[in-house]
Amino acid sequence: MKMINLTPHEVKIFDDQNNIIATFPPSGQVARVSVKRQKVGEVNGIPIYANKFGEVQNLPPPQPDTVYIVSILVLQACPQRSDLVAPDTTPAGAIRDEQGKIIGVRGFQVIRS
Repeated sequence: MKMINLTPHEVKIFDDQNNIIATFPPSGQVARVSVKRQKVGEVNGIPIYANKFGEVQNLPPPQPDTVYIVSILVLQACPQRSDLVAPDTTPAGAIRDEQGKIIGVRGFQVIRS
C-alpha cells in the first residue's frame, strides 16, 4: 500500500519499545481545511477568535492502493473518505521528547461513526 504524507511535517511511527519503524516525509503537497476567523472578544488583552471551517484544499481524489496521511482537521472534514488517516496524537498515541514536543506516534487514527 502506498502512503502519501499530505501534512507539512515528517511523520515517524514508533513501536512499543520506542524504535522508529516507519518514517513518512512530507510530499510537498499539504491538504488543509480553509478557515475564516472573526475576532469575537478579548481576555486580558488576548484576542479570542471564532473559527468557521470550510472546504478542504489540495486533497487528491482517491487512488487505488493509496492512503493519504492528513491532519485531524482534514480527516474530520472528510468522514466519507476511507483512504485518509491522521497521526494518532492522542495521549496514548503520541511520543514526546523531554520538553513535551511530539516527535512521533504509535500509529494512525481514523474516524468511524
